[in-house]
Amino acid sequence: MERTEPQEPSTAPAETAETAETAEAPDEPSTGRRRPWVRRVGRSALALALLLVVPLLAAETALRINYMGDPADGTHTRDRDAMWLGHAWVDGRKKDADVTALAHRLEGTGIRDLYVHSGPLEHDGTLPKSSYPRARWLIDAVHRELPGVRVQAFLGDVLANGGPDGLRLDRAATRAEVVRSAGQVLDAGYDGVHLDLEPLHSGDRDYLSLLDDLRAVTRAEDAQLSVAAHQIDPLPALHSVFGLFTEHPKWWSQEFFGQVARRVDQIAVMSYDTAQPLEGTYGGYVAQQTSLALEVTPPTTHLLIGLPFYHESNFDHWGHAETVAAAVRGARLGLSRTDPGRELFGVAPYIDFAATETNWKEYREGWLRPNAS
Repeated sequence: MERTEPQEPSTAPAETAETAETAEAPDEPSTGRRRPWVRRVGRSALALALLLVVPLLAAETALRINYMGDPADGTHTRDRDAMWLGHAWVDGRKKDADVTALAHRLEGTGIRDLYVHSGPLEHDGTLPKSSYPRARWLIDAVHRELPGVRVQAFLGDVLANGGPDGLRLDRAATRAEVVRSAGQVLDAGYDGVHLDLEPLHSGDRDYLSLLDDLRAVTRAEDAQLSVAAHQIDPLPALHSVFGLFTEHPKWWSQEFFGQVARRVDQIAVMSYDTAQPLEGTYGGYVAQQTSLALEVTPPTTHLLIGLPFYHESNFDHWGHAETVAAAVRGARLGLSRTDPGRELFGVAPYIDFAATETNWKEYREGWLRPNAS
């Protein structure tokens, strides 16, 4: 927009000798008022700030309100929780004593599935057997020490999504190799396959096709197929809006989440790294995510809400806000409001090697039944 020069006032006091003298000295302003264009710029800046800040404050207030109230009675563990474990469990660093300690740690909890990092996949979808040399030892040890607990192979990779490096789901040959890798770990004795591919864009049809092919393999082996899922749009079509400004939007549409959930046995929401600055808004966010996920996850699919069993502070994850206590309470509130009787529901701590005693304490006190040890 073309800038116009400020105009002289339409009326002015009668000129006197003093004002005439002032007029001859342009370096000495005759008034303390700001020029009109300065006022216009100031008003525009204020309007822009309000345009950005007011919706943000409104959204944060709504999340804080969403964290209010009391969870319904009975919204505690259904003994269907899961946990992500690091690569040390299958590469030779862990020993029998570590499994015994793990069994003691999990005693009295609802954790029944262990997602053990056994990759990553190569960019062509293959998986070297050298990635998990101690898998058979771990599976046998867990089955011995923790009867009824399943060990799933946690496989993942970075997706190319148009970039030069990463796994390309748009290639049929790559998807076929991922399926073969799934069969390979099942042959090694794993009880299931847990897939985590990131960043995965909402609406990716190639991913859905891959899940269909994987489900055929896991069902034939009476094994589990589980996935780590992106968060759901907290506002309608937010992933589309953010797609205008960033190459990899953070969220999935609720519709796409449901399409994924219908193709798997278990779906675990990565409900952390939310950038929420306060414990109350983070808990409200988890409550919202829980409700959104429950609305589109069929009752035959096991839904899990991720818990942040780690502590760091950066723009994506404020440790003072993203606490296990807030996540558990948020999950219970969402469950209470949406489907309190849902049986196939649980929480999933991420990840064992970064967990603190506070994380375990908040999980036990917030999620286990009141009379649990």
